[in-house]
Amino acid sequence: MSIRTVDDLLVEGVSGRRVLVRADLNVPLDKQTGDITDDGRIRAVLPTLGALVEAGAKVIVCSHLGRPKGAPDPAFSLRPVAGRLGELLGAEVRFAEDTVGDSARSTVDALADGQVAVLENLRFNAGETSKEEAERGAFADQLAALADAYVDDAFGAVHRKHASVYDVPARLPHVAGRLVLREVEVLSTLTGNPERPYVVVLGGSKVSDKLAVIEALLPTVDRLLIGGGMCFTFLRAQGHEVGTSLLEKEMVETCRNLMEGAPGKILLPVDVVAADAFAPDAAHDTVRADGIPSHRLGLDIGPETVAGFAAVLSQAKTIFWNGPMGVFEMPAFAGGTRGVAEAITKADAFSVVGGGDSAAAVRVLGLDESSFGHISTGGGASLEYLEGKTLPGIAALEN
Repeated sequence: MSIRTVDDLLVEGVSGRRVLVRADLNVPLDKQTGDITDDGRIRAVLPTLGALVEAGAKVIVCSHLGRPKGAPDPAFSLRPVAGRLGELLGAEVRFAEDTVGDSARSTVDALADGQVAVLENLRFNAGETSKEEAERGAFADQLAALADAYVDDAFGAVHRKHASVYDVPARLPHVAGRLVLREVEVLSTLTGNPERPYVVVLGGSKVSDKLAVIEALLPTVDRLLIGGGMCFTFLRAQGHEVGTSLLEKEMVETCRNLMEGAPGKILLPVDVVAADAFAPDAAHDTVRADGIPSHRLGLDIGPETVAGFAAVLSQAKTIFWNGPMGVFEMPAFAGGTRGVAEAITKADAFSVVGGGDSAAAVRVLGLDESSFGHISTGGGASLEYLEGKTLPGIAALEN
């Protein structure tokens, strides 16, 4: 991969130059208070921002947050993110009330060397996500006009063909940030020649969401451990009843074909935690995976499954984990995710956590992040990279 880096830009000199940094600051917010509940994505971009600040650049940070409908929505404002970024940088971070309007232009014009500004949510502008190239291009023109150079450090967005990711790099000198470079470097080891045994742990709710990555990984992995809601479609494919558990009936035959096509590679739960209802205080107990009562639904993998998965993981030399093993947000159904995560940290292996809910689980459960080899910031982007897809944001940096 031939991509210029932010360090190349620093060598050329950025003092006094306006540098637009596309970050992924799409952090979770408390619905009641609006407070940031996990600042991991903000911290992930600090190495790039800190280097630019120290070199005297005028740093302009842009990002999306949530899914506003192409118009301003106070619930998705980046103002609290700008505040938290200032705390982490230990310096004032200015905030523009719009993305490419009068406030953005005046805020950028007022920046001194080494100062940082955050623009309002990119997705408050319909041009950011438009499928019409002309509309996207017009918005990219306005963004590019604010800066002299562009840095993409938003790995969580590189799989999107959006204006700030795909079109702006064509309009400015462009480089990859340190986070993007690290993500690509790590994921390349998984698609190249990983040290074996190579074990993948997949969870989450739906087989359909992970089908492409399962098909891409099965020929290369030594074992594939399946948990989360998606395991019940596989269990049904084995002929087991799954009660009222999450089930994709249209995927049952696909799961059967996957297992038959890779005999012995796919390992499924042997026991599950089954509950009367999807609720944190629901009555529950552990049952055999082939004996889930008709009125109950599985919400976590059971302790025997955790022990079996841990035994496989203990022999691994490379591990990729994407997706929780159960409804980890509810303490009663977090044991499977915690147990598997702890087994990963104990393995003498290079481990990669594939972003999204898996990364959130690491933090919610209070696990030591440094115990994992790498925690990705891009759930969807990580999976698409492993599937072998061309990521628009990476392609734009290569041009």
